[in-house]
Amino acid sequence: MTHALDRLTAEEIDTSRRLVLADGFDEDATAFMLVNLIEPEKHAVLDGTATERRVGSVLLDRRDGTVSEITTDLTAGRVVARRTIDLTEEGQPPIVLEEFDRIEELLRAHDGWVDAMHTRGIDDVSLVRISALSAGRFGLPDEDGRRIVRCLSFLQLDADDNAWAHPIDGIVAYVDLVTGEVMKLIDDKIFDIPLERYNFHRADELPAPRQTQKPIVITQPEGPSFTVDGDVVEWEKWRFRIGFNQVEGLTLHEIGFTDGERHRPIVYRASVAEMVVPYGDPSPVRFWQNYFDAGEYSLGKSANSLTLGCDCLGEIRYFDATIAATDGKPQTITNAICMHEEDASILWKHTDEYYHSTDVRRNRRLVVSFFITVGNYDYGFYWHFYLDGRIELECKATGVVFASAYPGAQPDGSDYPWASEIAPGIGAPYHQHLFSARLDVTLDGVRNAVDELEAKRVQMGPENQYGNGFTLATRRLKTEQEGVRDADGKRGRAWHIVNPEVRNVVGRPVGYILRSEGQPSLLADPSSSIARRAAFTTHDLWVTRYSPTERYPSGELVNQNNGFGTIDRWIERDADIDGQDIVVWHTFGLTHFPRTEDWPIMPVDSTGFSLVPHGFFDHNPTLDVPAPAPAHGTCHTGAATCHCSDGHGSCGC
Repeated sequence: MTHALDRLTAEEIDTSRRLVLADGFDEDATAFMLVNLIEPEKHAVLDGTATERRVGSVLLDRRDGTVSEITTDLTAGRVVARRTIDLTEEGQPPIVLEEFDRIEELLRAHDGWVDAMHTRGIDDVSLVRISALSAGRFGLPDEDGRRIVRCLSFLQLDADDNAWAHPIDGIVAYVDLVTGEVMKLIDDKIFDIPLERYNFHRADELPAPRQTQKPIVITQPEGPSFTVDGDVVEWEKWRFRIGFNQVEGLTLHEIGFTDGERHRPIVYRASVAEMVVPYGDPSPVRFWQNYFDAGEYSLGKSANSLTLGCDCLGEIRYFDATIAATDGKPQTITNAICMHEEDASILWKHTDEYYHSTDVRRNRRLVVSFFITVGNYDYGFYWHFYLDGRIELECKATGVVFASAYPGAQPDGSDYPWASEIAPGIGAPYHQHLFSARLDVTLDGVRNAVDELEAKRVQMGPENQYGNGFTLATRRLKTEQEGVRDADGKRGRAWHIVNPEVRNVVGRPVGYILRSEGQPSLLADPSSSIARRAAFTTHDLWVTRYSPTERYPSGELVNQNNGFGTIDRWIERDADIDGQDIVVWHTFGLTHFPRTEDWPIMPVDSTGFSLVPHGFFDHNPTLDVPAPAPAHGTCHTGAATCHCSDGHGSCGC
């Protein structure tokens, strides 16, 4: 029987497509820009009354650029809603692959652009590769309502050459994707084109491989500890449901933990709902560079097919992802999601001088991940579940930094202020990678609240005579506008998500702490276009009242959106969030000042956050974890302890 949250099947995608075309849409002219399951309201899923299967589609008419939003009811077999999108007010659908493929053909036929290439010494324009990029929204003349990309160029010396190493800087083309018109050509400055090859993907151009590495073999001779039933995963005391859609990619649903005889809900739905890469170079050809990888490029559509031994090691369970292609037909991304378990070092340990014993347990974690490629950058998203009830999200950035020409020293002798020189003549603009995690929390039920915790220094006085005292300050966030907060590492600020109606063994509300890395939030000016469109990046925490229509913090249609339907608009209502059905949104990420070591391919840089049980359990929930088997030395293991008797504690238990 199909569950309300089961991922869309190929048959369902086909059925929805057939219903759409039968409602009057021309098959040849219609591009299916988004096709996603419309998840039922949370209360209906939780009480078991959600039965219908609905699909939401965003369609583009290739002939005139009209965009329609369609809802099909697969259960009833009909279209139940249809409307035309106001493109100026609401924004455009994401950019799709077929549009990228078209741009090079258009520009190579444009006399002005071809002349600009000739001026730069490029006679064969077939060697020029175009990076067609989302346009943003800047109030520029004649752009509102048009479907636009802005195009930067790179020289590819041959068919197997790394074009990113040869930026053709100082020129940008603005192109209308519907009409094919080159609306504007900005030819600001001519730079030398770097011609040195940096082909990290070609073995014949790399240093000789090192010979020092011995094999690392990960085996689980009895198989993995997890079980999978359809989309439902059970591992140790965890249970959750796998989801996947075109915008967010991997989603996790109904995350819960078995505590004694109770299965306790923790998070109803978790995802990366948006991520944006704002660039910091204000030059005439680059001021607009801001990319929303979920809303403008679709994380799910960008997912890699993962390979055993390369992307994932060990005893792996893969999940395929079935999505709709631009023609509306089902398309399968094989091995889109990887799941495996890993050793995670020490869980707990104590060596006691009174009873002369060492007690230790090994930790392990379940890892659920997927990887995407959006243009030059690649990102991995790794959800970690630990034995002690901890949840972590780690986001890994790698790939090729977006290269520019490096202008060199300024007239006053200072360095160029907006980019790093990462190789001779090659620059990389300063930028950020900012993510929004959407956490629809359900700690022991849907009525939750958030307390802000921070360390508080206490002045010396009668109650703190020697000045050593410090304490913990707690403040309840009561409304949505109070729920907009920033991290503060100096104060140890964290956010305690609690259920005020459920108490633990010491009479306190059960809860989980959200621990932030506290890295810089958006560095662009608060009045900038990107600050308006990516309002979620301006603060580290947002807490909103649950609404099934508030899924994406930068709106439903992010491409060329001017701030319509963004999270800062939602909180204008200032709804009560104290003991209510709430959603916690956490902004985190990297601020990237590129370095020479990031070239020609960037080693992984990581960012993320953790959700840690804080008063959720009545005691350490891992007391029943068995003692590890010894690897070396003479270890005496019992049911509850691992005793090392070599006198040095050096055996492998």
